[in-house]
Amino acid sequence: MATGLTLSEQFFRDQAASGASGDLSTVLNRISLAARMLASEIMRAGFVGKLGLTGDSNVQGEQVRQLDIISNDIVSQVMDHAPMIAGIGSEELEDVYAMPGSEHGKYVLTIDPLDGSGNVDVDGAMGTIFGIYRRPEERSGLPADVADFLQPGRDLVAAGYVLYGPSTMFVYTAGGSVHGFTLDRSIGTFFLTHPAIRIPEGAGTYAVNEANESQWDDRTRDMVATFRRQESHCGPRQARYSGALAADVHRILLRGGVFMYPPTSSRPEGKLRLLYENAPLAFLISHAGGAATDGHRDILDITPTELHQRTPLYIGSSGDVAEVQRLLGD
Repeated sequence: MATGLTLSEQFFRDQAASGASGDLSTVLNRISLAARMLASEIMRAGFVGKLGLTGDSNVQGEQVRQLDIISNDIVSQVMDHAPMIAGIGSEELEDVYAMPGSEHGKYVLTIDPLDGSGNVDVDGAMGTIFGIYRRPEERSGLPADVADFLQPGRDLVAAGYVLYGPSTMFVYTAGGSVHGFTLDRSIGTFFLTHPAIRIPEGAGTYAVNEANESQWDDRTRDMVATFRRQESHCGPRQARYSGALAADVHRILLRGGVFMYPPTSSRPEGKLRLLYENAPLAFLISHAGGAATDGHRDILDITPTELHQRTPLYIGSSGDVAEVQRLLGD
């Protein structure tokens, strides 16, 4: 049930509680604007011929869909008017986008503009995942580059995701409680519907792409089989997997369980991106009482060495993540 508190009002409450200047609130408000614009584009995509592939590949080697380009362009255009953002690191761009005239910007933004875009043709859930870092002080006055982004997830000042499904939800933390807001499409405003979210323990689902089983090592194969047989020490879990990271993590945030993307023989370093997906979601889940690991290290402790670095990901309820690590022998 909506409380009447809007997303913008919550941003300013966070600002007052932390004694911040207001720049972070402005950045978060800009992200919410981009989210509303994207929600509209997604709803209209089938009517105006914006479904399907472009025929190109992005820096990740993935096929690009029309909505991938549109979503990245929307984020860039919206942030062009936010001088406190010095640069953007996007999953869709090979290099950092240094914002013109924002050399003194306090923050840099990492973003996956449209997670799960392969679901668009089947009307499945999609999302936007974001993280905001404070720039190192010695970098102020310089154009943003990769050096501004190579920070561990613990250094994030805010992170979250937007989920585009039957409703549009904006879920975030600015280092305190995790709050969820639902978009009232009739007036274009996000209202608080899920205050102070805490991830449940001892219940929920496990989410993993089991089509990759032939590429897993024996320990991973046995670990997933333990969950499938409902024999894990953390309790029985039902399987759910949507093909959109934000959607699967959202379900686990509200109902408990664990999301897994193990390394494979074709991607031993992992598939998901540390800066755009894993670290922001780990930051959010940890503030809701959960945990995230690459199987050996806490995701929030990993300092990236490159912009598009990948890692394995196991994220969810603390007990479930601990059970994954036990079964993997870590």
